[in-house]
Amino acid sequence: MEASFLRWLLFVALPAWTFGDDGQLTFVSELSSKPAQKLSKYSWYANVRLQRFHIPEDTAVARWLFSVKKGHSFHCGQHNVSIHIRWGAPPVINPTQTVFPNATLWGPSFSLTLPVTSQSSTTFNLSHPAPGNWFVAAHLPEDDGRIEQKGFPSCSYYFQPLLSVRRAVDTPVLQQGTFLTQTAAPDRPARLKMFVPEFTSSLSVSVAECSSGEAAESSNCPLLLRLGSASMRHSQTAVNCSGSRCSASLSNPPWDTWLRIVVESSQINQTVTFKIVSNYTVGCKPASVGLKADDDLTKLLGRSSVSNVTSTGNSSGASNASSALPPELPASGCVWSVPVLYEELDVLSLRFTPVNGSNISITDAYPALLTYPLPAQATGGTLNLQLMLNSTNATLGNNSIVGCFSPWAPVLELNHSEPCRTALFGGYGVGINVSVPKAAVRLPFPQSTTWYLTLQLVCNSSDCGNSFVVSVVPEVSVSACVEDCGSYGECRLLRSYTYLYAACVCSAGWKGWGCTDGSTAQSYSRQLTATMLLTLSNLFFLPAVVVAIRRAYITEASVYIFTMFFSTFYHACDQPGVAVLCIMDYDALQYCDFLWSICSIWVTILCMARLGDVAKYTLFLLGALLIAMSMQLDRKGLWNLLGPILCAILFMVTSWVYRGVRRKHCYPPSWQRWVFYLIPGALCALIGVCLYIFAETESNYYYTHSLWHILVASCVVFLLPPKEKDRKALGWSQGFSWRWSWRPRVCGYTLCESSKDELYTVT
Repeated sequence: MEASFLRWLLFVALPAWTFGDDGQLTFVSELSSKPAQKLSKYSWYANVRLQRFHIPEDTAVARWLFSVKKGHSFHCGQHNVSIHIRWGAPPVINPTQTVFPNATLWGPSFSLTLPVTSQSSTTFNLSHPAPGNWFVAAHLPEDDGRIEQKGFPSCSYYFQPLLSVRRAVDTPVLQQGTFLTQTAAPDRPARLKMFVPEFTSSLSVSVAECSSGEAAESSNCPLLLRLGSASMRHSQTAVNCSGSRCSASLSNPPWDTWLRIVVESSQINQTVTFKIVSNYTVGCKPASVGLKADDDLTKLLGRSSVSNVTSTGNSSGASNASSALPPELPASGCVWSVPVLYEELDVLSLRFTPVNGSNISITDAYPALLTYPLPAQATGGTLNLQLMLNSTNATLGNNSIVGCFSPWAPVLELNHSEPCRTALFGGYGVGINVSVPKAAVRLPFPQSTTWYLTLQLVCNSSDCGNSFVVSVVPEVSVSACVEDCGSYGECRLLRSYTYLYAACVCSAGWKGWGCTDGSTAQSYSRQLTATMLLTLSNLFFLPAVVVAIRRAYITEASVYIFTMFFSTFYHACDQPGVAVLCIMDYDALQYCDFLWSICSIWVTILCMARLGDVAKYTLFLLGALLIAMSMQLDRKGLWNLLGPILCAILFMVTSWVYRGVRRKHCYPPSWQRWVFYLIPGALCALIGVCLYIFAETESNYYYTHSLWHILVASCVVFLLPPKEKDRKALGWSQGFSWRWSWRPRVCGYTLCESSKDELYTVT
C-alpha cells in the first residue's frame, strides 16, 4: 500500500514541478514516508500521533500526502481527522478549548480537517519552506469518555503521512556588496541565499537595472522581492517593485543563519533580467567576554553548581548575593554580553545560569544580553523564564526593567513603546518593577534555536535619579511539563520513534495543558463518594465467603477473600484526586486485583463442574499459573478474561453432559436448583459482563464498576453448588488420617462410582 502511494505521489507531483524548473538551477527530489499508525480520540496529548519530518536546505516546494484508512469493515459513520503542522517543534494544540496555565504562551499551528468514511486522502503544498524539522500531529475528535475494552471490536482509523520535497543543489550565494545578474519569469523565479553573521543589526537587498528586453517596457518591469522562508507562523518580508530598481530591508534579522531570497516576475510570457546586491550592518557588537587565562574551570563549575542550588532561596533576600557587575563599555559599545553556563540535568531538563553569579546588574545606558542555545532534544519540553527583582533595590522608585525574550536574534532597543519582535520572528516581552517584582514566561514545545534575553532599565523621566544600577535574577530552564502538572496531574514522558516529548495527564476532572482548568473538576465529596463505592462494594464478597465456608469449599473461600482484599485496596489507590490510599505499589495492586478476579471466576465454574478432588485441584493450580502468566503479558486484554471463563465453562458443560447421559436425566436434576440458583446466578453474571464491556464511561465508572463488583459477588452466592455429602464442615473428606494409604477398588472391567459421583476407570 505504501509503495502505491509513493508511485501515485511521483506521478502527480513530478510532472507538475517539471514545468517550474529553473534553467539556472538544478533540482532534485527526495521522498520520505512514515508507517501507518492507529488514531485515537483526543483526551490528552498522548492520543496524538506525532510524526517528524526533515526538510533540507534550499527546498523550493514541499508536498505532504495525508492518507487515512478505516481498519475494519463495519459502519462507523463519518469522522473528522484533525491534522496539525508546525515547524521546529511539535504543535501546541487545544482541541478541548481549555484554559492554559498562567504565563503560558503559545502560538497556533496550521491545522486542517480531513473527513473520513472509509478512506480519504489530501495533499498540502508549501512553497519555500523553512529548513529543519517539521512536525505533523493527527488525532480523532474529542474523546466521549466511553471506556473501550482492549481486544473488543471498535472503530479504528489509520493515519499515514508522506513527504516529497524538491530542492536546489546549486543555489547562488549572494555576497555582500557584490552584484549578481539574474533572470526571472512567471513560472521560474530567481532563488538566492545569503549568510547573515552574528551581531547583524540590519540588512538590505536591492534590485537594480531591471529590464524585460523591450525598450518600451524597460523602465517598468514589476518584480516581487521576498526575504525569508515560509514557516506558516512567522512572516516573510515582501516588496512589490514597480520601477527599474527597488530594495527590501530588515531590522534585527536572524543571526548566524542563511536567509532565503526569492525574486518573482509578473510579466506574462517574458523573462526579466536584473542585478541584485546585498548589504548588512554590524551596528552593535559587545566587547569580548569569557574566561581569562588564569581562571580555574573546576572552581568555576563547582561554584556555579553550589550557587544554582541556593540561588532560588537566597538571591532575592540576601544583600551579599553574588552579582555580575557591568563593565565599562568602549565608546563604540552598545550592549553588555553576559556569559551563561549550560547544564544538562536529565531528560528534558536543562538549566541556564549566569557564570559570574545569579544576579545581573542592569543599567539604563545599554541593555544586557544573555544567550541561551536550545538543542533539538529540548523542544519536547517547556522553556521557562522567570525574572525576579532583587529586594535590595530600594532605589528603583517608579522606574521599571523591561526585557525581551526572542528567538534567532535579540531586540537591542528596549522601551515601553517598541514591540518585542525582530524582523521575521516574534518575541515575548516581560517587565518588572517595585509593585510587580516577579514575571514569568512559559513556552511549551519551544523551537530549537538560540534564544536571546535582553534587559534594560527604563526610566519614566529623562533622569533615572539614583537608579543607575539595578540587580535582577534571571532564571531560564527547560522542564518536561508546565509546573510539573500541578496537584491534579502527572507528567508523562512520551516517545515518537527516537524523539522524546512530555505532556500532562490530568485526573479528578481537571483539564488543560498543565491540569489547571478546573471547570469540570470533581469536588472532594464526589471523589470520596467514588472511592467509598468502589471499595465498599467489594464487601459483597463476604456472603460468598460465608457460603463457601459453610459448604466446605475452603480453597474457593480463600480465593474470594484475596479477591475482595486486593480489589478494595486497588480501587482505593486507583482513584484520582486526594481520596487515595495505597498500601503498596500501584502496579502490584493492579496485577493482584486482575489475577484474583479471574481466578475467582475460574474456581467457581470448576467447582460447579463437580470434578474429582485430584482433577479439580490440579485444574485450580494449572489455571492459576496460566492466568498469572497471561496477566503479566497483557492484563487488560479481553481474551485474558474470556479465555479462562470459556475453558472453565467447557469443563463444566462436558461434566454435566456426561452425568446427564449416564443417568439418562438432566443434570442438575432438581428444577428448584435451576430456577432459584442457576438462572439468577447466570443473569447476574451476564448483566455484570454487559456493564463491564458496554456501559462503562469515565463519568459513570464509579457506580457502574461498583455494580459489577456487586453482581459478580452475588452470582457466586447463587452458583456455588451444595456441600458434598461426605465432607465435614471444614471440608476434609471422611476417613482422613495421618497415615495415608491408597488401594484401588477392583470391580472388574466396569466403572466404579463413588458416593460423591466421582468416576474411576478400573482395569
